Amino acid sequence: MEARQNGPNGELPAPAVPGPTNPMVTPLLTDLYQFTMAYAYWKAGKHDERAVFDLYFRKNPFGGEYTVFAGLEECIRFIANFKFTEEEISFVRESLPSSCEDGFYNYLRGIDCSDVEVYAISEGSVVFPKVPLLRVEGPVAVVQLLETPFVNLINYASLVTTNAARHRFVAGKSKMLLEFGLRRAQGPDGGIGASKYCYIGGFDATSNVAAGRLFGIPLRGTHSHAFVSSFMGPDEIINRSLTSHDGSTTCEDFVSLVQSWLSKIQWSESLHGSFGETNQSELAAFSSYALAFPTNFLALVDTYDVVRSGVPNFCAVALALRDLGYKAVGIRLDSGDLAYLSSEARKIFWSIEKEFGVTDFGRMNITASNDLNEETLDALNKQGHEVDSFGIGTYLVTCYAQAALGCVFKLVEINNQPRIKLSEDVSKVSIPCKKQCYRLYGKEGYPLLDIMTGENEPPPKVGERILCRHPFNESKRAYVVPQQVEELLKCYWPGNSGRAREHLPLLVDIRQRCIKQLEQMRPDHMRRLNPTPYKVSVSAKLYDFIHFLWLNEAPVGELQ
Repeated sequence: MEARQNGPNGELPAPAVPGPTNPMVTPLLTDLYQFTMAYAYWKAGKHDERAVFDLYFRKNPFGGEYTVFAGLEECIRFIANFKFTEEEISFVRESLPSSCEDGFYNYLRGIDCSDVEVYAISEGSVVFPKVPLLRVEGPVAVVQLLETPFVNLINYASLVTTNAARHRFVAGKSKMLLEFGLRRAQGPDGGIGASKYCYIGGFDATSNVAAGRLFGIPLRGTHSHAFVSSFMGPDEIINRSLTSHDGSTTCEDFVSLVQSWLSKIQWSESLHGSFGETNQSELAAFSSYALAFPTNFLALVDTYDVVRSGVPNFCAVALALRDLGYKAVGIRLDSGDLAYLSSEARKIFWSIEKEFGVTDFGRMNITASNDLNEETLDALNKQGHEVDSFGIGTYLVTCYAQAALGCVFKLVEINNQPRIKLSEDVSKVSIPCKKQCYRLYGKEGYPLLDIMTGENEPPPKVGERILCRHPFNESKRAYVVPQQVEELLKCYWPGNSGRAREHLPLLVDIRQRCIKQLEQMRPDHMRRLNPTPYKVSVSAKLYDFIHFLWLNEAPVGELQ
């Protein structure tokens, strides 16, 4: 999609920002009450009043103490192309009461986001509750229309990226993680989004071909049980010839070569006759797949019996491929006791390497799938296993352990007047006014805390002591002498402000930022059980102002 002219004075911001990945993301992707409020603002003559909103969340997901921010790029793509079509305006007219004046629809025709400013934390960053992920400034009616799509685009993106990062943390850096969730995702959009954001969160590849095309994510996949069980025997294989990897020779009957290797394995001294006759239809399926993909042979070995049939059949095909200069990739386990089966398969691989002198055969890749999640990965680690790669689907992409992140979008200032949202539940009290946000680092290089200050306060300085206060608990406070100060909010959409705009990074760069940020975190904040909460604070001046405004806005009761 071509970016519309949406910059100051009708000039296109450079470079042009393409439209949202999902064509359903239009100005109508919002709640009806955003239009009713926009009309009420317009009717009252308040629609152009300058407002500031914060988008943030209140609690880290999955019982953890960190979140990974994602979805920013799609938000910027959305506002860069924000413009109502005539068809959309007609539908809004039909949806609102007939008493709404025609002038409002003329107003909708003229609005875009050229007077909106968006300041955000970089996508892929580790973030924490209460700290604004986005600060959005602009005409109140326009910014109100952005609320629902922004929350929608960030909520799931950040949730599933965090889920992926948690799976990566449990699996460890050395394992390959494959996202296999498309068929179980909540519709096509959920499947596409999951593939993109799981990649950001640390997964290495996806089975989702559409996501591979859209985002350049590496693709992985082999065959299913249906392919194996569709074969009845070796006689079904018509074309049996296979040219060697270097093209110098041709094996006219690859199936017979496989059979000869299977016979050698069956009588192998190191395996001590641990299996007898294997399933010949499975052997035919493996042979056929190897003929089709000799350079990428990975077999699903649990259709019939892993140890007695699947692994020996795979080994016979892999050894036959080796005779022709090819190297098999490995096996996939999709059921059973994954710790035990992977260990048994590894023993067989090592035995074959030792007896037949096949270099690196013992290190053959073992992939495991079968409804894996954080808990099963953790259990496998404790039991001991030989799995190299994990294919994870349902629990990953559906975020089975938590349905939503719970982002909110709160007004914090209008016409330069700070505003606060009060509640009997202190966790729902908003932090007023336009703010700057910083991350303070300690001597060991780990982040110590995030601090919010008023916009006009001087920023924290390296080596200078600063008082950091809990926003609502007066007894929780500490002095910090930062060794490094990182400003978190950067300008990603300047509107008419004239500020320089941060360019949107490539997906692979967002992924690398996520990995680096997670490595910087202190281990006790990251652990699965009883993680240490990360501190989010405000400056002493902002603390005083929050409580002044709170007392000023809260009604005083009267006892009789």
